[in-house]
Amino acid sequence: MRTVVMGAGKSGLAAARYFAAQGHPVVLTDSRPDPDGVLEVELAKAGIPGVWGDHPFALLEACSELVISPGIPRTAPFVAEALRRGIPVIGEVEVAHRVIRERNDGSRVLAVTGTNGKSTTTDLAAHLMKVSGLPAVACGNLGTPVIDAVLAAPAATAFVVELSSYQLESTLAFHAEGAAFLNLTPDHLARHGDMETYRKTKLRIFEGQRAEDLRVVPMAHPEWWADAPGKGRTARFGWSACEAWCDGSGGLHLHGQPLLSRAQLRIPGDHNVENALAASLLASHAGASLDGIREGLMSYPGLAHRIAFCGEKGGVKAYNDSKGTNVDATLTALRALPGPLVLLLGGTDKGASYEPLREALAGKLRRLVFLGEAIPQLTRDLGDLPHDVVPRFDDAVHAALSLARAGDQVLLSPACASFDQFDNFEQRGDRFEALVRTWSRS
Repeated sequence: MRTVVMGAGKSGLAAARYFAAQGHPVVLTDSRPDPDGVLEVELAKAGIPGVWGDHPFALLEACSELVISPGIPRTAPFVAEALRRGIPVIGEVEVAHRVIRERNDGSRVLAVTGTNGKSTTTDLAAHLMKVSGLPAVACGNLGTPVIDAVLAAPAATAFVVELSSYQLESTLAFHAEGAAFLNLTPDHLARHGDMETYRKTKLRIFEGQRAEDLRVVPMAHPEWWADAPGKGRTARFGWSACEAWCDGSGGLHLHGQPLLSRAQLRIPGDHNVENALAASLLASHAGASLDGIREGLMSYPGLAHRIAFCGEKGGVKAYNDSKGTNVDATLTALRALPGPLVLLLGGTDKGASYEPLREALAGKLRRLVFLGEAIPQLTRDLGDLPHDVVPRFDDAVHAALSLARAGDQVLLSPACASFDQFDNFEQRGDRFEALVRTWSRS
């Protein structure tokens, strides 16, 4: 019997490589007509046969299980046929979980889901554990396939796994010693059909939990999780007294103990206070010390390119939100920072109006700096606000830093794609941080 892996994306390839390395028969199938040259060589070296351009039902003959990539819905004809034949359909996360449990080496799973904030909470929880001297790795939807992280990690590692609703659709025996459900807003409804199905899919993160495990949930919305499956002990986070909360003076508390002031966090915004509280609950449950959590919260810079603090000079702080490639993302960044703001906007225009930024900028704008190909559209929508036009990126950053005064924040959150001057938003953000480092040392 063989395993069929459907989808040659990051997680599918990771699963296929694992099975091949174990000497287990595996075949990879993908809708692309052909693999590119690099992938073709990689598959040949690993001894992984591939079927390209289609998913013939004949592949399901003598198939013990089907491993699907997160982007593939269970309604896809090939998947539906596998289910009709009684073939288990799982994802790469389930494969990795199986390996963790078979090893029985003291490793644990901490899992994070929600519509927003998953990546930051996942990465932060791993950071808190590392600062406490505990082995931990952030993986899953965040970037590194879980199976790759498991194979590279030592014994007794905490695997902090970001899980999307797509990944949770294909879990079976998955069990997390600590699991967090952060929030719920409309998303992926084309896949799930309605909010209730989406919510129930998110709740699958708790399904395998036992009485000694921890269920982390938002205090303000019990309707999201009141019917959660599993037997985990509930710990809440929020803005009034509970297991992890922020008081009216901005003080963060964990299990009745003061942690720190929210002003000491390097990641700004109410949403990041909530992420910090949820991450602290997970890390504490997995053995992180109060001092380690406190130190970790103060040192955590945020994920790259997501409102990440990257330098300070003369009372001016700079933040890289290069991932703010659309107006909605930039609105989130604007709401997270108190201002006054010098905001860098521009790049490749996406056709949406920039007018919604006005309300978020009210009362906190020092100056706008328009750059790149979107200058005409930015000038049309926001040109009556205080602004400078500086087409070239480096020049625009220098201008923004020079315009800021003590107490200001210089924010790169362009509300545009990066393709006019960069290959991607990562390259744009890296360049911003390099310029900020030079400025802060001068």
